[in-house]
Amino acid sequence: MKKTTSIIISLIALLLVGIYFLQMPTLSKTVVEQKKELLVFCGITMIQPMSEIAAIIESQENVKISLIKGGSGNLLNSIKFNKVGDLYLPGSASYIKQAKAEGLITESVHVGFNKAAMMVQKGNPLAIKKDLNELKDKNYYVVIGNPDSGSIGKETKKILASAGIYNDVLKNIHEMTTDSKRLVEVLKNEEADLVINWYATSVWDQNSEFIDTLSIDDKFAQKKRLVLGLLSSSRYPEIARKFMAYAASQKGQRIFDKYGLFSIEK
Repeated sequence: MKKTTSIIISLIALLLVGIYFLQMPTLSKTVVEQKKELLVFCGITMIQPMSEIAAIIESQENVKISLIKGGSGNLLNSIKFNKVGDLYLPGSASYIKQAKAEGLITESVHVGFNKAAMMVQKGNPLAIKKDLNELKDKNYYVVIGNPDSGSIGKETKKILASAGIYNDVLKNIHEMTTDSKRLVEVLKNEEADLVINWYATSVWDQNSEFIDTLSIDDKFAQKKRLVLGLLSSSRYPEIARKFMAYAASQKGQRIFDKYGLFSIEK
């Protein structure tokens, strides 16, 4: 009786083990599917349209998409150092050009435009003129971006250097920020009188009631192409390409336009 019972228990155990191994491919597939994740490095100014597109691709492809936001230069340094990630969208195509030259980007698509503008507190209480020379005026509390950390700082330096006043403005600034987010904050908190920032930030619902823009002459500030790049480190390049295709499509352009990043009139 004991021997029969032992045989039965052994058979049941073998059956359970067999069932487990038969299910392993399915279980393994499920685990792999759950681990699919795109890592997207995104300049702060573009985070809203990219988040909206990410939600669409997540639903379509059953994939998790994590967005890391920051100054474009800082993001590129992170990509170089860590050698991970799937997509990179900086605030200026010059970063994509640099990344391609270093073998970090394999392909890219155009998704929108950026343009810099001078910005003041809502209503322009100090009646600041639409003139870059106002940035030299010691009567104003001026803040600009750092050219080494973010795209707006890099563009600001280029604009002011073209106007021949970069060094003069440096002597007058009270703060040099890492990215566009801080440039918005100093105006909203009434800490600064005048900044240069990406135009798109001024049209967002959370900012438009606090900020007015003063356009910069096109000979100094032109529209900058926004280019989304596929990183050579991508683990899921086919899914990343689907993200890129959507972002570059008419549907994607409408999303970027909603956040002031396509049809720029200023």
